[in-house]
Amino acid sequence: MIGPIRRTLTLVVLSIRDMLVSAGPVALIAIGVLVGAYWWLDPQPPKTLTLATGPAGSAYAEFGQRYAQALARNGITVTLVPTEGSLANLQALRQGTAGAAFVRGGSADAQADGEAGITSLGALFYEPLWVFHRADALAPPAHKAIKNEATKRPTASAPTPPPPLTTLPPLKGLRVNIDQPGSGVPDMLQRLLQANGLNADDLVLSQLPPEAAAEALQGGLIDAMALVTAPESPVVGRLLRAPGIALMDAAQPDAYARRFPFLQPVTLPRGVVDLAADLPPRDISLLATTTSLLTREDTHPALRQLLAQAAQGMHGGAGWFNRARDFPNTRTSELPVSPEGDRAINGTPPFWQRYLPFWASNLLERMWLVIGGLIVLLLPLSRVVPPLYTYRVRQRVFRWYARLRDVEARLDEGIGERTDLLNELDELDRVANGITVPLAHAEELFALRNNIDAVRRRLLARRPVAS
Repeated sequence: MIGPIRRTLTLVVLSIRDMLVSAGPVALIAIGVLVGAYWWLDPQPPKTLTLATGPAGSAYAEFGQRYAQALARNGITVTLVPTEGSLANLQALRQGTAGAAFVRGGSADAQADGEAGITSLGALFYEPLWVFHRADALAPPAHKAIKNEATKRPTASAPTPPPPLTTLPPLKGLRVNIDQPGSGVPDMLQRLLQANGLNADDLVLSQLPPEAAAEALQGGLIDAMALVTAPESPVVGRLLRAPGIALMDAAQPDAYARRFPFLQPVTLPRGVVDLAADLPPRDISLLATTTSLLTREDTHPALRQLLAQAAQGMHGGAGWFNRARDFPNTRTSELPVSPEGDRAINGTPPFWQRYLPFWASNLLERMWLVIGGLIVLLLPLSRVVPPLYTYRVRQRVFRWYARLRDVEARLDEGIGERTDLLNELDELDRVANGITVPLAHAEELFALRNNIDAVRRRLLARRPVAS
């Protein structure tokens, strides 16, 4: 019982060995191509990414936290770098200290930054220009005197409220905060003020960060503050609900949009902040830029893909200034959009992304062209494997025919002792009995044994030479 089992196991092992040796050259070629392509394409991304965000309390900081959580689900650690704002983020990208950053429209140099390898993953959201001011800051001195007198004499008629702020010239002479350096807001405000015939000396300017400026505005230390941020910013929500604080209602939004291409008019709808409180009590016209998520050219494509996919889920809904699926988009991006961003926004993701984990999906997406080319290459090469396998199996039998032919030649020429020739034939017969071949090639083995027996019969039929 042990003999047949051992023979079967030997046959299986030999068959596997023959198949591996026969397919070895083709397998080595395939492995070499795959290893070379893997090294060249570098499909697996690094496990960390640096994202430049913005000051504490800004929309950039809030979104940075959300992106970090989204990428953490795929094993990517996002290091958030707080900055002064858009210009500081762009500078971090240029210097290579950040792999991705939020950058506001109008901040980048489209030609220079595009040539430097900075690309966009699409525009993400509107960032309006918010000009908050104290409601009593625009009252002329005469109005304030009337108000003070009315306070002393309650029976007097109430003074007329100050006019709302609709243009920038009324800010002349007031204490105005224009956000901190590096945010990009001071440069934008300077251009807008110049367009209105104002310069920095016409206002009392300060450059506090948004949180500190909001406290100063509510405390009466400044008269107005300007910031450019998304409505998700906690500072915006706080000031929209603060008593005594009003929001500038731009009277010339289309004119600004014509003169400054990075600006466009948007409307803060009535009641969008708080429907129950009817806040704001009317539609308010604002100016807005769009913020894009920019990355460096050397940021791994898989990380750009993850960021673009996270942006789809994070910014695709309706907001105060946009309808659902207005963002992300490639229409308002100042810089070239990377292939990953364009595919995520305008294309259809591969079906396997729904079923495979990120690492497997990414590997397949980066290597599919190589794998397809390798299959095309291996199809003709694979035809060599069956003949090689057959040759190796048959060689196990045919190698003994040379020895059998030598015995037969000596028999025909009468060379050698009869006993010696019989011993050699017996040895060949024992070797043939020990050869193991698959059933498909058993015919060659039986033919060898029959030929050995035929030579033996001829040798036995020959008469011994008389001494």
